[in-house]
Amino acid sequence: MPVILFTLPEQLSWLPIVCLALGFVCIILEMNLPGFGFPGITGIILLLAGIILLADTVLEAIIMVVALLVLVGVLMAIILRSASSGRLSKTVILKDSLKREFGFSSTVNLERFLNKEGTTLTILRPAGIAEIEGEKLDVVTQGEFIQVGVKVKVIKVEGRRIVVEKCD
Repeated sequence: MPVILFTLPEQLSWLPIVCLALGFVCIILEMNLPGFGFPGITGIILLLAGIILLADTVLEAIIMVVALLVLVGVLMAIILRSASSGRLSKTVILKDSLKREFGFSSTVNLERFLNKEGTTLTILRPAGIAEIEGEKLDVVTQGEFIQVGVKVKVIKVEGRRIVVEKCD
């Protein structure tokens, strides 16, 4: 004898269809929005409620779950294809880039300190702080230790790394 999951009164026979439809809408909405949030969770709950209300037996429920998983997989494939080349890619995927030619830089340009002289404010072991042209900067040596108050010269700038050596 089949196990009956749940029976609805006749006047509520439309409820499982509404749950399934709203569940699909929420899942599609979630696929188009980044993250996993309210639409995804609501969609899953509505789909499960629709299955429970619609299925008469456990076997029917399992078949519906498998069918829904296949349908959601097909929808996901369509959304991913659209995301890579279609209309969705224009709204979700960033096409602009911030290039140096347009005045953008990820770090401050410290090239202006090249060949400038300054004074150490801390012991350089080999890293420390030096004052160069009135600015306190993190600097490194090429391995030597330099005491406080010694004149240093910037010999190399690599991004935010400023390499100094003792002045003669």
